[in-house]
Amino acid sequence: MIGYLLRRLSSLAVIITGMVALVFVMTRTLPGSPVETMLGAKPTAEQIEQARHELGLDQPLPVQFGRFVWQALRGDLGTSLRTNRPVGEEIAVRLSASAELVTLSLLLAMLIGIPMGVWAAAGRGGPVDHASRVASVSLVAVPAFFLGVLLQMLFYGKLGWLPLNGRIDSTVAMNHPVVTRTGWLLIDAALAGETEVLRSALRHLVLPVATLGGATLATIIRVTRNLMVEVLATDYVRTARAYGVSRRRILFRFALKATFVPLLTVIGLTYGYLLGGSVIVEYVFDWPGIGGYIVESVVGNDFPAVIGVTLIVSTAYLLINLVVDLLYFRLDPKLSR
Repeated sequence: MIGYLLRRLSSLAVIITGMVALVFVMTRTLPGSPVETMLGAKPTAEQIEQARHELGLDQPLPVQFGRFVWQALRGDLGTSLRTNRPVGEEIAVRLSASAELVTLSLLLAMLIGIPMGVWAAAGRGGPVDHASRVASVSLVAVPAFFLGVLLQMLFYGKLGWLPLNGRIDSTVAMNHPVVTRTGWLLIDAALAGETEVLRSALRHLVLPVATLGGATLATIIRVTRNLMVEVLATDYVRTARAYGVSRRRILFRFALKATFVPLLTVIGLTYGYLLGGSVIVEYVFDWPGIGGYIVESVVGNDFPAVIGVTLIVSTAYLLINLVVDLLYFRLDPKLSR
């Protein structure tokens, strides 16, 4: 177990270094100059030379990369050229907002998708199975941005039940400031006892969570259903039926438990993907997450922010995969032999 962990950590270090190095080189070679972002469209030659020296662009590329790696190991991801704020602080705020949205969306998809997949497999070829297929295909066919806009038109424009975008009402944020402890607004508001903030945050979460959760729901349903069909066709399940074990116990005690390990892989990979891939949903709902920060940084040629986001998001994705692999050893003792 310890040897496996050390091997995985060493491979993660190599992968992350290679990925960051690739993005580092791309940000230095793509058209556009970060000096323009820092100084404006028409800087003087002296200003350009001074800015290049301050940014370290007058040094050889390997020296620049080594300097970045050394600073990153010390927790310094540089300063944003657009906002002149530490990149690490901005990513921490944005990443917590994205993590809150993604976690709730995935939980919603799991709470609905896993039972639907189980029931579809139990009634294979029946009405529930056909309904789950239609739901899955429909959710896959509808783009996330289109689904988000439809929900906005219905629940904000037509019914007026829910807010259009943002993370919280501006008036609530001004009148009820909440001390940031975890970065998750729901948890911070609950810890502070701010019911108004909690209510506003929940209302703002409904539509983006439904949109992002809907895009994930199709995957959870199909994977659960297919895994359950395979398990229900095994000999030990047939034997349990022959001994008169109840259908509910077979489904949820034996079959679902047997599918949990491969299903865990899908859930873990989906979470890591959504954490860095929720750009469209965040853009539609003006959610202050990491997705919008990535787009703004790329468009503004803010190379410290681009490299910092690449490092943090890729590290988070790989660590999630590592945690999933380690859970295998806990859930399936045969893997540790």
